Amino acid sequence: MNRSSVAPRRALVAALLLALPGVAPAQAPASPPAAAPQAQQAPQGGNNPLQPATREAQALPSLAPLVESVKGAVVNVDVQARGGGGGGRGEMEDNPFFDRFFGGGRGGREREPLRQGAGSGFIIDPKGIILTNNHVVEDAVSITVRLDDGRTFSGDVLGRDPLTDVALVKLKEKVDGLPTVKLGDSDALRVGDWVVAIGNPFGLASSVSLGIVSARAREIGASPYDEFLQTDAAINPGNSGGPLFNMKGEVVGINTAIVGGGTGIGFAVPSNLIHALLPQLEKEGAVTRAWLGVGIQDLNRDLASALKLTVNEGAILTQVNPGSPAAKAGLKTDDVITAIDGRKVSSSSELTRTVALKRPGSVSTLTVYRDGKKQDVKVTLGTRPDLEGVATKQPRAGDENEGSRRVGVSLQNLDARTAQQAGFTERQGALITDVLPGSAADRAQLEPGMLVVEANHKPVNSAEELAKVIKSAPSGSTLLLRVASSGGNRALRALKVP
Repeated sequence: MNRSSVAPRRALVAALLLALPGVAPAQAPASPPAAAPQAQQAPQGGNNPLQPATREAQALPSLAPLVESVKGAVVNVDVQARGGGGGGRGEMEDNPFFDRFFGGGRGGREREPLRQGAGSGFIIDPKGIILTNNHVVEDAVSITVRLDDGRTFSGDVLGRDPLTDVALVKLKEKVDGLPTVKLGDSDALRVGDWVVAIGNPFGLASSVSLGIVSARAREIGASPYDEFLQTDAAINPGNSGGPLFNMKGEVVGINTAIVGGGTGIGFAVPSNLIHALLPQLEKEGAVTRAWLGVGIQDLNRDLASALKLTVNEGAILTQVNPGSPAAKAGLKTDDVITAIDGRKVSSSSELTRTVALKRPGSVSTLTVYRDGKKQDVKVTLGTRPDLEGVATKQPRAGDENEGSRRVGVSLQNLDARTAQQAGFTERQGALITDVLPGSAADRAQLEPGMLVVEANHKPVNSAEELAKVIKSAPSGSTLLLRVASSGGNRALRALKVP
């Protein structure tokens, strides 16, 4: 769904919470602070409106019990990643709100250096399922999770969604009984409510900071699905992926970004959005979103008057893509959508987010104003295409991918759209999406974009088939692979299995 805008907003400058190699010493103030003025004594007796009724009203109760109850589930996430953590969030590289987690670009692939990074996360399942930011684990070669009690485990990416910067990590070792925290209701938060951030800023594990919710539903140009909580709780490089708690000890957000310049303004992905994505991330490893296929902009009072509408909030259709679900439903340019399935739509961004959380193929009822008249339109939602090119490339954790990880290659099934775009004459096979530098796959001269169609003279129909062949191959054996490139060229590769 494309949102119309006159020019991109660049009012603020923010950076993803990068893990820095060290902590600069604090500087002493140039001059001592002025002495605090003496408080005037309130008159004895009487009802002084400036005097608290009780001593307890003069101070916030200690947060120590809350912190003690949740900090065991907050973890450090140490990552080795390829190159500059580049790749794949659409316009993120051009958005001053965000620098990549590992900084810089990808550079050459042949001997791309590994970089170290660190972030935070939190355990949501006692068997070792951890929520963190996508930018923390993107392009990760190895993931090490350190618990508050000092234990260390290796992790795999279970699922990730670059467009909301959410990722799931699963511990490789078999564990149970780990401390957990649960997701709370971010919609219940009010501006001014207290929140607590816990994480790994500058490598200082289990650091705690306190603040308030400064604003809700902030759009900062990160993706079409921005709905950030804004907070003044101190979050810094290394807090990425860590939890933001309410006063009940529930996670209401994942700390994700900060405004540059040390201004004390941070942003967190709201827990209700995370909760909506979890089923897909756990089962499929990625998020599939519904799609209307329209361009939209906000309805305001002036436009409402010009369109002779009795409503002042909604989303105006500025474009209806030919052949899209919206076009098939009969929607037209200048239609104004004010609700979907009875839920009010007050802006174009709210429509984008609401549609995205629907199931592709489901039928929704849109409340539409056309030529000043209200009507209901039923639309069968489609599947949103990968407009930003951020489809997950990492293999899912699980037995079926042990083979591909064994030789340092990431695979996915070939779909019709990719085949057409890449110019493959084949319509099935195992598409190589990434190769780990220095791995067995790299030494065999396998490259991203190659399609494996045969292994040891037997057809390969899917990524799962090839992964199973690699997994079952004896150590030291050599697999003869037939690979296809765009344009129909074929070649042989000898993959020695470690």
